[in-house]
Amino acid sequence: MREVRVVGADGAQLGVMPIQQALETARQQELDLVEVAPEAQPPVCRIMDFGKYKYTQARRLKEARKKQTTILVKEVKMGPKTEKHDFDFKLKHVRRFIEEGHKAKVTVRFKGREMAHTELGWKMLNKMVEATQDIAVTDNNPRMEGRMLHIILSPKSHN
Repeated sequence: MREVRVVGADGAQLGVMPIQQALETARQQELDLVEVAPEAQPPVCRIMDFGKYKYTQARRLKEARKKQTTILVKEVKMGPKTEKHDFDFKLKHVRRFIEEGHKAKVTVRFKGREMAHTELGWKMLNKMVEATQDIAVTDNNPRMEGRMLHIILSPKSHN
């Protein structure tokens, strides 16, 4: 006959007893016998309301999820010939994303013969980095992937 160490509903040690006796004790209190440490010698069981325990665990997980923040990567796309007003408009978006705590991916897309003048895209990205350097840092150097040139900006950490 296996024996288990039993902990009462109030946290008091009830000692080591056979499983049947532990189950009977739990039944008398109209509670459940829950194994909490199966690897211990002898295994440890606790008398508790298992439904209530599961409910409080679920509430705790829900609260933890509510408090955690997810950082998104928001993207702004433009071409190498984007005019000043449009650039300023996109800059405003990037600044807002960073102030909200998100990362911003700035992409310059080249079409057709624009590939011959990629330096315009590089200048544009450098201008964006300079315009946001008070609130953002670059995660990586500007990278060319196919017909796209992009950089990722992250909010500066306030240390």
